[in-house]
Amino acid sequence: MRYIHIAHNLHGRSRTIPNNYRDCTTIATEPKVTTMNVSQSSAQSSVRQQQHPLIQQLADIIEHTWQTSLELSPYAIPADLGYIENQLEGETLIIENECYQTPQFRKLHLELAKVGNGLDILHCVMFPNPAYPLPLFGCDIVGARGQISAAIVDLSPVQADRSLPATYHFALSQLPQMAFSQPRDLPAWGDIFSQFCTFVRPVDATENQQFLDRVQQVLQIHCNMARETPPVDDPQERTNILMGQANYCHRQQENDKTRRVLEKSFGSEWTDRYMKTMLFDAVAVS
Repeated sequence: MRYIHIAHNLHGRSRTIPNNYRDCTTIATEPKVTTMNVSQSSAQSSVRQQQHPLIQQLADIIEHTWQTSLELSPYAIPADLGYIENQLEGETLIIENECYQTPQFRKLHLELAKVGNGLDILHCVMFPNPAYPLPLFGCDIVGARGQISAAIVDLSPVQADRSLPATYHFALSQLPQMAFSQPRDLPAWGDIFSQFCTFVRPVDATENQQFLDRVQQVLQIHCNMARETPPVDDPQERTNILMGQANYCHRQQENDKTRRVLEKSFGSEWTDRYMKTMLFDAVAVS
């Protein structure tokens, strides 16, 4: 999605994490590496407690929906990419990642990021298991100086003809229309998004709530559909699914804004690894 990835130190309230995946996130800081599990890091806090209230609410909605709608299990995050802290133009930059997996999804990724007191980020992508013909859920929010500058949510198709499964198309078409006063234009590489993509700049509390409602609606549809969708056995169909996911990842990696910001703080080699390992890790097509 269209966003910038950034993030602060851990302190604040704890979150309720089911026992079956309390050890699913590894956290590392630089230059000193520290390892914690999710419950330990949550007890000390999350960067979300320092972020814009809309981001805090959205992160809570995403986690709650995952916990109540899917069978979560641990996902191994590279030890140095769970929690990352560095400097960017004199400001503390922090990135905090949480990842899980389910039978239907090879990776659920929620990233929270912060630069000083001026920039807050939420980024979320749900990568389906290639055995399941599911679209990719993606959501991003960018907040700057207390205002939300961009908010996007979509179920991006993986089919070659860029169409969503008929069940998804019907369910999304039944959602109520929402009016936002400042819709945003998709980037040049935004042909990966569906006709139901919501990309806006919410300007007040009413529009903030509308965006939260839309994300919750889309996410719940996706989780429900995923549970009801059987896996496919045909090797060619699985290859086609992987090719669609790879195209999504490669187009997302064309987001130069994300790459430039990360390279300023971490350099090109680290940035390339992070974008291809944590953000948009396409599975190789055999």
